[in-house]
Amino acid sequence: MTLPEGVPLRLYGRRRGHPLRPRQERLLAETLPRLRFDPSQRPLPDPLWLEVGFGGGEHALAQREAHPEVTLVASEVFENGICSLLSRLVPDGEEASAPLPPRLFLWPQDARDLIAALPDASLSRLFLMFPDPWPKARHAKRRFVHPAMLPVVARVLKPGAEWRIASDDPTYQDWVMETFRDQRHFEQVSCVALRPECWPPTRYEQKALREGRTPFYWVFRRARKKGA
Repeated sequence: MTLPEGVPLRLYGRRRGHPLRPRQERLLAETLPRLRFDPSQRPLPDPLWLEVGFGGGEHALAQREAHPEVTLVASEVFENGICSLLSRLVPDGEEASAPLPPRLFLWPQDARDLIAALPDASLSRLFLMFPDPWPKARHAKRRFVHPAMLPVVARVLKPGAEWRIASDDPTYQDWVMETFRDQRHFEQVSCVALRPECWPPTRYEQKALREGRTPFYWVFRRARKKGA
């Protein structure tokens, strides 16, 4: 399936920060291919969860630890963040041989490409934790939460599946509430300013709290109504 008209061509900025060290280069060359998710496999694992933009990987690894029965695909394009997660999984010098955790996969490309490749109703949960807010109005089209993306995401979520979103940016918070208003694909379950216990913390949340920003945490549920 291709992405529909109106979905922006690109959501992310740079793919690499500071130059990679030799250990990081080995992680990308030797460990990452061993964890790469293949969306063409059939049947797909069930339940299957997806995290869009895992940052440093704290949330993804905590979810995997708390839910070993779930297959989790963690998506990220920023190479330094990918290396941060991979470095926690394998010892230095064993990038190509160390055992890897079961039911954890990575998608080092645009998450929307993965979503487009998945069959209908294949995801049981979706996470979007502290995404880049793209605060300038001319960049709003790059936000993952976007009116054109709602039916795209709804297609791959099972009826009743959760989409969890967290953001500390006031502009993005207003954008989320506006985007989910008056649409038929999702029902809002909750919106709170105190992280629920079942939500693992992230470095971005901790930074926001240190700098005096208040994160919001939403749960949206894929509508069960016919035609939604």
